[in-house]
Amino acid sequence: MTRTVYVNGEYLPETEAKVSIFDRGFLMADAVYEVTSVIGGKLIDFAGHTARLERSLSELEMASPVTMDELLAIHRELIVKNNIDEGGVYLQITRGAGSDRDFVWPDPEEVPGGIVLFTFAKPLLNSKTMDEGIKVISVEDLRWGRRDIKTTQLLYPSFAKMQAKRAGCSDAWLVEDGFVTEGYANNAYIVKDGTIITRQLSSDILHGITRAAILRFAEEAQIKVEERPFTIAEAQEADEAFVTSATGFSQPVIEIDGEMIADGTPGPIAKRLREIYVEEMLKTAI
Repeated sequence: MTRTVYVNGEYLPETEAKVSIFDRGFLMADAVYEVTSVIGGKLIDFAGHTARLERSLSELEMASPVTMDELLAIHRELIVKNNIDEGGVYLQITRGAGSDRDFVWPDPEEVPGGIVLFTFAKPLLNSKTMDEGIKVISVEDLRWGRRDIKTTQLLYPSFAKMQAKRAGCSDAWLVEDGFVTEGYANNAYIVKDGTIITRQLSSDILHGITRAAILRFAEEAQIKVEERPFTIAEAQEADEAFVTSATGFSQPVIEIDGEMIADGTPGPIAKRLREIYVEEMLKTAI
């Protein structure tokens, strides 16, 4: 079955979807994106994703070509057209396509922003890696300084992912000045003596929507949370470790740089947080 995608105001078969070669998302990664999970045909934490989208757009002085209400309608239409029960919706907004390649931004009054959405089917509730945990390597963090903006500048995270794959691992934790910033596409955590430890919000890391929900649910469950940097060595000595992301929820980490975490099995806090997250998010899914 050919997917239906959304490109600049039109619903099209994916085989017919096209964007201009002058689109700044294509030429300069001058674009932001979001990925919203779908469970039971409903969107998970859509309000959180649109709030971050609006912040990303604002930080880059970029206008949205659609309203947030229109964006919700497009998401819902794509879910129906593609019969998505479990998976997600990818959204990308660019600064648009000028008449040529130029470092100067085009006038938003003359050049509308570009917008692309597509769906993907993926098992989220029943995943082997969710149950068994993942292995991680550490990689130097060489990304640009505004990681709090969810841009499509993903070349270095892709490089880190490939290093992990070659090492037989699923993920890479990025390290700067001796401390873990985050995973290549997720937020990173360790647990020690019942306390969750994760890096505090700043321009150094993405302000994860799942991160915000997980930490809120942890505090409601009276699990202590400490927001501060931690090292790889500290992580290797932790009682457990995990990552969070929109489609991964809370995912256990069982090994870092070849060192087993505790007994090498997923820890109870990561598992419990995933259960709470799914339960609570389904209550507000739209």
